[in-house]
Amino acid sequence: MSTNQEVTPKPSFPVVPTTKVLAIGRFTTPPTPEQIKEISPHEVPETLKLYLSGKIDQWWVKQTHTGPVFLMNVTSVQEAHAILEELPLGKAGLMKFEFHELGPLTPLHMLLTDGWKAPGK
Repeated sequence: MSTNQEVTPKPSFPVVPTTKVLAIGRFTTPPTPEQIKEISPHEVPETLKLYLSGKIDQWWVKQTHTGPVFLMNVTSVQEAHAILEELPLGKAGLMKFEFHELGPLTPLHMLLTDGWKAPGK
């Protein structure tokens, strides 16, 4: 008899807080020239406001020009999603995002533990 229960391995590193969210955008359908002409004058200033308010830390475009990539100063996917859905492309249903929670590099904790010994010491 087999089961489909997934075994979750015990993490070997401490849990760290989410300090940023990486949002990778993609067009749901390629916008038409008319949509670009209509939405861009609103999308660009609204995105700039998010940058100037500190919600967007860094931003790039994918080399495929299929959407933006934002490094956001938020602590949850829900917050990032809510912010980006309010942008004109989000409201128009033309842009969706894939979100990744980011936090401090967990192996660094080993440098702070008493058990960490440098080679040769």
